[in-house]
Amino acid sequence: MRVLFLVALLGGAIFYAYIAFMDLNFMTRTGRLGPGFFPRVIGVSGIVITLLAIFEELRNKQLQEGSAEQWREFGFLVALALCYAVLLRLFGGYVATALFLVVTLAHLNRGRLMQNLLIAVLVPVGIYFLFDKVLNASMPPALFALPI
Repeated sequence: MRVLFLVALLGGAIFYAYIAFMDLNFMTRTGRLGPGFFPRVIGVSGIVITLLAIFEELRNKQLQEGSAEQWREFGFLVALALCYAVLLRLFGGYVATALFLVVTLAHLNRGRLMQNLLIAVLVPVGIYFLFDKVLNASMPPALFALPI
């Protein structure tokens, strides 16, 4: 189960890196880092880390069939990821990320409400400062803008 998940994750990382290398420029015409710099770093890092995880998993040779509980957990996390994609389009990057983190952390990190809420608020704030202020980029726009 883990190897199959990691192989699927590797496929996603390869596709992401392909898009980053083919569609986004590494440098701008003025010689500054372009919109492709950060996605290329993330894509290559994702591929390397996923390959290392696959090799480690194969080296352990403890390939066991997943229990019904593991499959339910997997299905729930896939459903959350799909919901995040829909929320991203509807409400924009910051709101969707906050909602996704609240629900995901409530499920995976039960019993730590304050910690989960703090993470769910601070991560989008950090993303805002990184993208909007430092990189002068923006998150995906919302179809339904919230009156904030």
